[in-house]
Amino acid sequence: MSARALLLDALGTLLALEPPAPRLRTELLQRFGLQISETDAQRAIAAEIAYYRAHLDDGRDPDALAELRSRCAEALRGALPGDERVAAIDNAALTGALLASLRFEPFADVRPALAAARAAGRRLVVVSNWDVSLDDVLDRLGLAPMLDGVVTSAAVGVRKPSPEIFEHALALAGVTAHDAVHVGDSLAEDVAGARAAGIEAVLIKRDGAPGPSGVRTVTTLAAV
Repeated sequence: MSARALLLDALGTLLALEPPAPRLRTELLQRFGLQISETDAQRAIAAEIAYYRAHLDDGRDPDALAELRSRCAEALRGALPGDERVAAIDNAALTGALLASLRFEPFADVRPALAAARAAGRRLVVVSNWDVSLDDVLDRLGLAPMLDGVVTSAAVGVRKPSPEIFEHALALAGVTAHDAVHVGDSLAEDVAGARAAGIEAVLIKRDGAPGPSGVRTVTTLAAV
């Protein structure tokens, strides 16, 4: 690859979300003595994720992020079984249980791939539909020192597939669209968005499934 910069999606490309429903069950039991089924936990987590994805750009600064997380906890509460013990849980405590249930880990190929790209002199910028906490997530996982920047939709006020968020990433990388490649796991957000910005797009399919015709597809970052 001759590109001077590699733009990277976060969730599904660099990071995996460990199954949160089992963690939620454990947190609710340990913190509040509340026992729920796996089905109930999955339903509650699905409701919270749906709410978060619809409102993630509200998390544009620390105060707004705290308020967003509080609302996400209420979305979770609303999907839990109707129980007076659930209703009695303090919002801050429920928010803490929710956040403890959400754990991200980098895929096994991420650190070697980033190290190889840096050794080749490429600029590395993450471009993600995420709130401003992504910087902290990447720092906690030890990935931040391997990157040249992070662009989140909450911080810039526009989501993928808008070309504008990619333009922010290009400016941060200090390159033109012609000198960049974007890797992501979504056709609608990553491939379509990168192409709209004039950037070569690579689709990553970690399940090994083939990509659509005309879209360069890989199963690991090592192949980029």
